[in-house]
Amino acid sequence: MQFTIRPVQAGDGKGINALRRMPGVFENTLGIPSERIQRNEEYIQSLDRNSHQFVAVIQGTNGEEFIIGMAGLGVYDNPRTRHVAGVGIMVHAEYQRQGVGMRLMEALLDIADNWLMLVRVELTVFVDNAPAIAMYKKLGFVIEGTKRAEAIRNGRYIDTYMMARLQNLPNQTGE
Repeated sequence: MQFTIRPVQAGDGKGINALRRMPGVFENTLGIPSERIQRNEEYIQSLDRNSHQFVAVIQGTNGEEFIIGMAGLGVYDNPRTRHVAGVGIMVHAEYQRQGVGMRLMEALLDIADNWLMLVRVELTVFVDNAPAIAMYKKLGFVIEGTKRAEAIRNGRYIDTYMMARLQNLPNQTGE
C-alpha cells in the first residue's frame, strides 16, 4: 500500500472529522459522536508554532486525497516544560496494522529528536489497546503509570496508561 505523510492543511477538517468518528477509531480517541467538521477546521486554523500535525493520505481513483491517519505533537508552552511534548494519533480502521501508525509516529519523533531537541515525549493510551501499546514500546516508550477511570467509553469508565520516551537527555542518570 502506498501512502504519503504530509503536514495537515486547511480543508483537511472533513477527512479528519470522518476519521475521528469512524467505528474502530472513535473508541480509542477522546472525541464525541456529535463533533462537527467546523470544529476540526477551526482546530487546524488555530495551530501554532508549537503544534506539529501530520496526516497520512492515499490517492483516490479520481486523484482526490483520502485521509487514512493523523498524528500530532504538541510542545508544552510553559517555559519549565518546553522540553516536553504530548502525542496523539489515530489511523483509519481499514488501514490499522499496515505501517501507517508507525510512519506517522516516526515523522513526529523525527521532529521531536532532530529539529526540536525534545527530551520527553508523552502520551496516554487506553489500557486495552494492545496493538498501540506494542507499537509505542517498539518506539522506545515505557509505561510510567495508570490513570484510573480517566475516560468514558461506551458508558463505562476506562483506565489509561501514561507512557513516555526520553531522548537527548544530557547527563542522563537512568533514574
